Amino acid sequence: MTTDHSDPHLCPGTEAWAERSRLQAEAFDAIGKRYDEAFPRKEGQEEHTRRLVGLLPPGGRVLDLGSGTGLPTARRLVRAGARVRGFEISPRMLELARGNVPGAEFVQADIMDLAPDEHRYDAIVAFFSLLCLPKAQIPAALGRIRAALVPGGVLCLSMVESEADDTPIPFVGRRIRVTGYGREELRTVVEEAGLAVEDERVLSYEPAEGAPPETQIFLTCRRSA
Repeated sequence: MTTDHSDPHLCPGTEAWAERSRLQAEAFDAIGKRYDEAFPRKEGQEEHTRRLVGLLPPGGRVLDLGSGTGLPTARRLVRAGARVRGFEISPRMLELARGNVPGAEFVQADIMDLAPDEHRYDAIVAFFSLLCLPKAQIPAALGRIRAALVPGGVLCLSMVESEADDTPIPFVGRRIRVTGYGREELRTVVEEAGLAVEDERVLSYEPAEGAPPETQIFLTCRRSA
């Protein structure tokens, strides 16, 4: 059992949250393009992005939460004709994403900055981004995601299967804080947020370097009207 390191007083808008976000951003700044070197094969993301393209209307609006370097997700969606916006907290990752995918719009923002009144999206992708939040904040993040989707909109979500809750781990030469779920618990959290799970895939993955082997859970979900 992994020790629970979450802080019950840690929530958006507090100094503690701002400091936590700063440290996470600094870690990913330092990782930079080494992330794609450590994870050169992204079969799960690529498969789910291909499937998502088939679900989108022509010129559909897609939000990529935690867009990283823009590869492979934002690039694939833009090439398919989607209008893509990416949220990323790391300035270095933003720089790389803008160079890799000039056809998308990338902004420096936290998942919890998502404001449903600003835009509505046909789809939202959150590949390994919610795991960077404390478990106490993930239901609220899913609520924001649901509100930002059009009725019938699609969420493609992935997490690493574990019992971690805002636990610091070594990752590609830095330390980041991560959260995980078991499969049944993840489905429950997603469904309680008002998102229907339509597909679940589980993939064993071994990074090239800098991170331990992991079991990845991919869910395709839909917002009901």
